Amino acid sequence: MSRETILSADDAAPQPVASSAQALTTEEDTALRPKRMEDMVGQRKVYERLMIAVEAAQIRKEPLGHILLDGPPGLGKTTFATCIPRALDVPLQIASGATLTAPKDLLPYLTQASAGSVLFIDEIHRLPKTVEEFMYPAMEDFRIDITLGEGVSARTVNMTLKPFTIIGATTRTGLLSAPLRDRFQVREHLEFYDLTELTEIVTRNAAKLRVEIEPTAAQKIAHCSRGTPRVANNRLRWVRDYATTKADGRITLSVADAALAMLSIDPMGLDGQDRKYLETILRVFQGGPVGVEAIAHTLNTATDTLTDEVEPFLLRAELVVRSPRGRKLTAAGYEHLGVTPPADLMQSLLNDVAEPEDDSQPLFE
Repeated sequence: MSRETILSADDAAPQPVASSAQALTTEEDTALRPKRMEDMVGQRKVYERLMIAVEAAQIRKEPLGHILLDGPPGLGKTTFATCIPRALDVPLQIASGATLTAPKDLLPYLTQASAGSVLFIDEIHRLPKTVEEFMYPAMEDFRIDITLGEGVSARTVNMTLKPFTIIGATTRTGLLSAPLRDRFQVREHLEFYDLTELTEIVTRNAAKLRVEIEPTAAQKIAHCSRGTPRVANNRLRWVRDYATTKADGRITLSVADAALAMLSIDPMGLDGQDRKYLETILRVFQGGPVGVEAIAHTLNTATDTLTDEVEPFLLRAELVVRSPRGRKLTAAGYEHLGVTPPADLMQSLLNDVAEPEDDSQPLFE
């Protein structure tokens, strides 16, 4: 099925059952995910603001205002969304924007929402326009209008809902319509984690996985995790598997180095696909500028894969820049590939950035 509902034990009404693929269901994932916001590492400013909203709602005995969480994947949006209802001690329902293709798909969630409960919609930017508009009165006035019948015999029934909270999570805020964004009273952007925070996450989760890890090994894994806890957890699991089969089960620095090297992950955290991207710009396009579509065709890769998975970290690491004329290696990008940057690179970068964008050339964005 396409819907998931997590309800309190005393809720007697029959509820939709989620497929295991959507539900954060793997036992290990659940074990590594913090159960309370107080246990979360990082995002402290976001945590403090959300706790003020939670405590205020508890004091006033009112539903929490609607919350929108945005940021790159793996930074804790789902963790916040599942911890907030625990802090409020209210039921939680979970849905995905991709599965809510029509208002009728959202209707069961709204009608089954109890007073003060939370509805978490992941990837909310994927909601169709018709579903968005159906949500507006539900979010503002806690009511929905249902049309029964067709043609001249059709009639509209107004149904009152119990006051509830919607928590939306998105990786692409720009795709949300302005009317929907404005209906969220609290909007929080999640930032990447620093090395100290990631090291603590790796150390904590190694203990949860019952594997011994040296501090230097934890720092190594954290350093190669792109500032993202999800990546850190995935690489920790791989290093644990490697240590179990190739060593004595204990993660030392040498074991972590060998395990990450087997995945072709370099000290900066770049994997094979990242390096192929950089090497293609250097070898085929002489360092750029080049359009992302040209790179994708050369690598036989989907453009969305490059823009959504590969480029964000390379841009943040300042290995490439995006200009109106296309992507271009920076001095750091050349140096990471072991190549001396051109003498006129800085002036060339400045000229590319200063050049007005030409919408007639979508290849170069």
